[in-house]
Amino acid sequence: MKVEELVEFEEFRLLNEGNNLKREISVPYCCDLLSIAMSKMPENAVWITVMANINTLAVAALAEAACVILAEGSRLDEPAIIKAKEQGITVFYTDQPVFEAALLVYKKLNA
Repeated sequence: MKVEELVEFEEFRLLNEGNNLKREISVPYCCDLLSIAMSKMPENAVWITVMANINTLAVAALAEAACVILAEGSRLDEPAIIKAKEQGITVFYTDQPVFEAALLVYKKLNA
């Protein structure tokens, strides 16, 4: 599955369309501790988190995440949206809890 397939998924709303929509997704990854995510997130993971700030984008770039899904109603502020655009990071948001959002991605990956 590619990132662009999540754009069409009604549970996730696109906050920023990055330049990586053709990127293959490896796994969903849930973590809210930036230092743990930075060191343990698998490459090409869909990172599901409630951490909606500019540091989240830096970690997503360093860990080579396929995209970020902000769960539980979290949203980036305007400076973070600008940074996501500058870095070409695809960011979605959902009101779903972290686990349920990850489960939706997992089911889609394994359909």
